[in-house]
Amino acid sequence: MPYFDAASAAPLHPVARQALTASLDEGWADPARLYKEGRRARLLLDAAREAAAEAVGCRPDELVFTPSGTAAVHSGIAGALAGRRRTGHHLIVSAVEHSSVLHAAEVHRSGGGTVTEVPVDRTGAVRPSEFGGALRPDTALACLQSANHEVGTLQPVAEAAEACRAAGVPLLVDAAQSLGWGPVEGGWSLLAASAHKWGGPSGVGLLVVRKGVRFAPRGPRDERESGRAPGFENLPAIVAAAASLRAVRAEAAQEAARLRELTERIRARVPALVPDVEVVGDPERRLPGVVTFSCLYVDGETVLHELDRAGFSVSSGSSCTSSTLTPSHVLKAMGVLSEGNVRVSLPPGTGEEDVERFLDVLPGVVAGVREKLGAPVSRTETVAEGPDEALVVDALGRRCPIPVIELAKVIGDVPVGGLVRVLSDDEAARLDIPAWCEMRGQEYVGEQPADRGAAYTVRRLS
Repeated sequence: MPYFDAASAAPLHPVARQALTASLDEGWADPARLYKEGRRARLLLDAAREAAAEAVGCRPDELVFTPSGTAAVHSGIAGALAGRRRTGHHLIVSAVEHSSVLHAAEVHRSGGGTVTEVPVDRTGAVRPSEFGGALRPDTALACLQSANHEVGTLQPVAEAAEACRAAGVPLLVDAAQSLGWGPVEGGWSLLAASAHKWGGPSGVGLLVVRKGVRFAPRGPRDERESGRAPGFENLPAIVAAAASLRAVRAEAAQEAARLRELTERIRARVPALVPDVEVVGDPERRLPGVVTFSCLYVDGETVLHELDRAGFSVSSGSSCTSSTLTPSHVLKAMGVLSEGNVRVSLPPGTGEEDVERFLDVLPGVVAGVREKLGAPVSRTETVAEGPDEALVVDALGRRCPIPVIELAKVIGDVPVGGLVRVLSDDEAARLDIPAWCEMRGQEYVGEQPADRGAAYTVRRLS
């Protein structure tokens, strides 16, 4: 069964499995003790730290291991903000950061701090000028991911780091998605990552704090990991994480070229095979194994279930796969279509035949879901609005992608220049109706409040 969700968790690398098994026998003792079992465990821990530091491009004494990538992010942000509290309480993040960063930002805001979210363009990248323009005299910390987890877009970290350096502000980089492919360029100050993203075991993260960065660890402290990650180290998992990072780096150049060719194939052929598809993310500056696209008139959760039944494990940022039924914050910030969103993230070793079979299966899956959702318009009526008349589509109480389906069905019933107003209380409509207009060459007039939900007005141009 092809597994195409490596951006969530990569399969355990064979080297990680070997290292984990071996270190279970050799690394069970307390590395802080002086007897021989403890010394042996300490040697394993030091070797793992040196290997990880070499891969990151930092000094071994700048790197600590944490219980997860999320713990690394939270500790890094809290510690950096506390260390620079005399400078100010302003935090900068991009609008498409991982939820762990945004959750930490919300905690900071609730504690009285201020947060600036830097917007992104339709590819999901921040503009260096806007990121640098958000810096203020009271800025304590800036955060920018190296690559986006949902669409694979690479961020201009080096340019952002230079702007931060000039302003005397440390930059924390969430490198979880990219570290397995290579070191993060630029003069960043702090870095966080997670082993399960590169084929290591889950439950191991790493946090790097460069020398000279003011840092005050938060919470209870002990003697472990320089006081930045309290608790007994999971040494077998740490050893396996470091070993797998070194292994994937050795394979990275060759594997990146191969996976990039496969994802280019998907990017090019999906729009040709499936009508009404928007491929999202930067076509050039992106991770080698990630490609994301959104399909009009499709229930994303059903697509994922049907692909699973066909033997493909994929992910989605669609509102239809969320318990809150709201679009992913990444797709929302990009202003792209969210309905029917599919993220394909290929793990190293993915075969060409698996990609070809996926391309064979996908059109039938999408067509089948669209057929099931092809319900008639719930209720339409014509109302007067000034000099124009609007055809009103009542989609209240109906979820993604039904409001857009009903809009598409009736747009041809109004003359060129005529209006269609869609009534919807689905949060996803706020993003998907404007995205549909851009894809179909129609004019999105705007949104007005209604008794329930909102009214979205579209003008027919062709």
